[in-house]
Amino acid sequence: MTLEEAKIQAAELRQQISYHGQKYYAEDAPEINDYEYDMLYRKLEELEAQFPELVTPDSPTQKVGAPALNTFAPVEHTVPMESLHDSFSEEELRDFDRRVRETCGEVQYVVEPKFDGLSVSLEYRDGVLVRGSTRGDGLVGEDVTENIRTIRTVPKRLREPVPFIEVRGEVYMSHDSFFQLCARQELNEEKPFKNPRNAAAGSLRQKDARVTASRMLDIFVFNIQQIEGEELTGHEQSLERMKALGFTVAPFYHKSTSIEEIIEEIRRIGEMRGNLPYSIDGAVVKVDSFAQRNQLGSTAKFPRWAEAFKYPPEEKETTLLSIEINVGRTGVLTPTGVFEPVLLAGTTVSRATLHNEDFIAEKDLRVGSCVILRKAGEIIPEVVSVVSHAPDSVPFQMPEVCPSCGEPVSREEGEAAIRCTNPECPAQLLRHLIHFASRDAMDIDGLGPAILEQLTSSGLLHTPADLYSLTMEQLAGLERMGEKSAQNLLDALEKSRQNDLYRLIFALGIPHIGAKAAKLLAARFHTMDALLAASEEEIASIDGFGGIMAQAVVRFLQLPGSLHLIGALRQAGLNMTAEETQTDTRFAGKTFVLTGTLPTMTRSEASALIERLGGKVSGSVSKKTSYVVAGEEAGSKLTKAQKLGIPVITEEELTAMAEEN
Repeated sequence: MTLEEAKIQAAELRQQISYHGQKYYAEDAPEINDYEYDMLYRKLEELEAQFPELVTPDSPTQKVGAPALNTFAPVEHTVPMESLHDSFSEEELRDFDRRVRETCGEVQYVVEPKFDGLSVSLEYRDGVLVRGSTRGDGLVGEDVTENIRTIRTVPKRLREPVPFIEVRGEVYMSHDSFFQLCARQELNEEKPFKNPRNAAAGSLRQKDARVTASRMLDIFVFNIQQIEGEELTGHEQSLERMKALGFTVAPFYHKSTSIEEIIEEIRRIGEMRGNLPYSIDGAVVKVDSFAQRNQLGSTAKFPRWAEAFKYPPEEKETTLLSIEINVGRTGVLTPTGVFEPVLLAGTTVSRATLHNEDFIAEKDLRVGSCVILRKAGEIIPEVVSVVSHAPDSVPFQMPEVCPSCGEPVSREEGEAAIRCTNPECPAQLLRHLIHFASRDAMDIDGLGPAILEQLTSSGLLHTPADLYSLTMEQLAGLERMGEKSAQNLLDALEKSRQNDLYRLIFALGIPHIGAKAAKLLAARFHTMDALLAASEEEIASIDGFGGIMAQAVVRFLQLPGSLHLIGALRQAGLNMTAEETQTDTRFAGKTFVLTGTLPTMTRSEASALIERLGGKVSGSVSKKTSYVVAGEEAGSKLTKAQKLGIPVITEEELTAMAEEN
């Protein structure tokens, strides 16, 4: 390879690595797996070693992680949070050992699991937690103290009042917590995280600490970055000291002078990693003596006294025996492959999601095909590729009707998913109920997912209309539901019967129809009967509607299941008429933007007030914005409004404007 060819290839690799590094470190949304990223990185390392003149200060090989985002205040790390050099073979570990012994002579190592999460720093003064921050680029991270405080395994006060200590750890999400989070995201029709590492990183960077608290994060602490008032001489001693102070350290580690014994322990960790309740992506070998660490020093990016061993993704060939179609709680038909059982990363795998129709077509998956399987992030089995087809195999076709209810399925333009839109489909009942009872829909106070899950699993609910026939006895018999709570829920259900028509329209769950569109439909047609009789052309003529939305409304309201549900809700006494149109249009032609936390009103209440008086509520600030209503902790919207010279008002001023004669 010539220097010019190497220069072109290095530039391409740097661009790829920087892009994927940003996706991984900063956005928590990787597009390739860890091994593919590591191989790109290794290729660039080898190229720069062959042509040293190609090394530049901004090369990914010279940097740690990615710059911190602007979401949180920056934190400059007094002690740099260095990355680790990766090895992918046992011979590379032996090379590491030889380099260490050339400088230090006799040496002891400590090997421990390499946890797959988000690296953080914790600082304590007089034994009290004062700051938590992310690694960022190793020199500057993000202040996430409030979110760190929500993690139950982070000590808020140490067992001893150490004058000052900074420790480094890895925030992670257990497999159980990860699967629970994915189930909640599916119910809310959110895009689920790809693996526990991304889930942990995304959860720690939430603006609302209450969201972080709900994600059940954990931490393992593995290094003392700095400490005042005492001298420590080695890594094993520091692990025991951190444990004594109340930190959760690695549940197992091994100390030895022999690199062969260390390698054997790495093999043992690799064999057990599939059975651990959390993800690890390798093992870390560290020189135990701090004095020897000082001798060895660091490169521009890595400490010379530590080496990470990354386990390569294990891949196995097996046969695709059948493809099952499952209907998720959002109505999406998901194909699942059933395979000849194969051992992967310590566990037996016989099933894996095939995602959707496009995935099957792209890989040309057929029943009887020989395929390659691996575990993504060492947790979720996935199909890598097809090796060969059986002689009599045929391309797989997704069903045209829902396997759960038998109603026709559809695939909307621009979507990969095939979906059952029957509102009475048993497979998606829970999701429909959660949406029906939500704040912007029927707003049934006290009817959350946990209670709805109990009601559906006990067979008391088959459609949303069944909510209105629940009795005191049925509710009081539920777990953690006494008579007072049951009566409150019955009162909330009774109150919801009188809701305005737009709430009911939104609660039905019509595809593409949000709360604002539901209000426009109610304002245009006034009654449910008029809406049922409306044509696509009439609906499409509404300002703010398009052909796809109009088509979705008509298709949904023509389904037998939809007509049956509306009839049952009518029989249950729900209001089917819109409130009289307000004559007060003092906010007509004005656009408001809400930001921050208002003192007494929720955003929904403030939006309702503005819209009731003819105004429009927008989610972003522009030159067309009339007013920005700002509450506590107002962010970038307030800043932009001030730059554009847009009037900024308080909730009190908004209320005064609404009450003016």
